[in-house]
Amino acid sequence: MSSKALAEFIGTFILVFFGVGSAVLMGAEIGFHGIAMAFGLSIVAAAYGLGAISGAQLNPAVSLGFLASGRMGAGDFVTYCIAQILGAVAAAAVVYLIASGKADYSIAQNGLGQNGWGEGYNGGYTLMSALLFEFVATFLFVTVILGATQTDAPAGFAGLAIGLTLAGIHLVGIDVTGVSVNPARSIGPAIFAGGQALSQLWLFILAPLAGGALAGALHGAGITRSPHVKPRG
Repeated sequence: MSSKALAEFIGTFILVFFGVGSAVLMGAEIGFHGIAMAFGLSIVAAAYGLGAISGAQLNPAVSLGFLASGRMGAGDFVTYCIAQILGAVAAAAVVYLIASGKADYSIAQNGLGQNGWGEGYNGGYTLMSALLFEFVATFLFVTVILGATQTDAPAGFAGLAIGLTLAGIHLVGIDVTGVSVNPARSIGPAIFAGGQALSQLWLFILAPLAGGALAGALHGAGITRSPHVKPRG
């Protein structure tokens, strides 16, 4: 495994371990606000700790945005996505093992921080609400990432800006879908939770990828890119 792939694996592990772990192990104590902060802080930690190696994308939708904008090659895109998914699955497995050490924990009853929608899931929002939220939120998230990491953005602040954006997105949407904006983050818990989490997984793959691709295309076209930054390629 290359250093970039390993950094993406570890970074995505941090994201899922902090975020999903806070929901599963401490959700009742810290509530939605605490979970949102945990997801945001995970991005800050990974960005400053690993960003110099791989860029700390940690998310196939983000990587697709970089690909669509011309700031990433196809080979790195595939490598990053594989590493991100493996990191998310590994982190979900660790959270599941820790949670299983509590006598009254049941994945069927308590879940594993999986994403979802509809009756019985958080606010009971519809498929259309879930689809719209995930598409729009991912588009905004990737737009911020591409802007904060372009060459003439203020130096040293990208990790903070991206982490705060993810926290804000969670404050808006945890009750809607649990917030994915990241196919890897959704795949990891769904593999272990099974059932509805797996049957609804398609939305948390397609909607974030579509949002990320649109953000990347607009950035690559110069619409959301600084006029002082020359296009790649």
